[in-house]
Amino acid sequence: MFRLPLLVALSLAIAFGLGIWSTLVALEATIGFGAIRLGAWEAFPQAQTADADPYAKAHRANGGRLLLGSAEGLRFYAKVDDEGQPLSGNCTYTVSGQTPPTRLWTLFAEINGLPPRVDSPRPMAINSRSVLRRADGTFAISVSATAEPGNWLAVEGGRPFRLVLTLLDTPTAGSSGLIDLTMPKLERTGCGNA
Repeated sequence: MFRLPLLVALSLAIAFGLGIWSTLVALEATIGFGAIRLGAWEAFPQAQTADADPYAKAHRANGGRLLLGSAEGLRFYAKVDDEGQPLSGNCTYTVSGQTPPTRLWTLFAEINGLPPRVDSPRPMAINSRSVLRRADGTFAISVSATAEPGNWLAVEGGRPFRLVLTLLDTPTAGSSGLIDLTMPKLERTGCGNA
């Protein structure tokens, strides 16, 4: 007597569960289409506009984030170093060189798509106003779980992460010359326990 309703309920639960799971996997797979890769850095300039594809709009809604307008700035992501190896908290990296022209930039590490905690005593973010520069205007930022001299961006040891470089008030965001930009190098300088 209860066998048929139980089978229907079980079938619906499996169908809804698989549907929700596949949607979440699709949202985590990419921010959208139209990615531009510059070395280890990747940007999605159309993801922040009204012309964004449905996946980019869904990704934005799922994350609950306000993204920058195309005239306000551009966000670059790096999940791998310049050699294509995934970023890991077990390793030390150096982000060096210069950013494209911008009024202000910020750099921080995300873990599982979440920004760093603001109440951490360690330097979890760095920006263009606080970075120490060389005489020629370039910079070198150490990214590691252990303290480094000079510019240091702390990450959690043993966990994969993604670097987020945001260029604010930049002519780059509105230009079509994104391919010609020079981005900072992202080099792995060592790994402990690797």
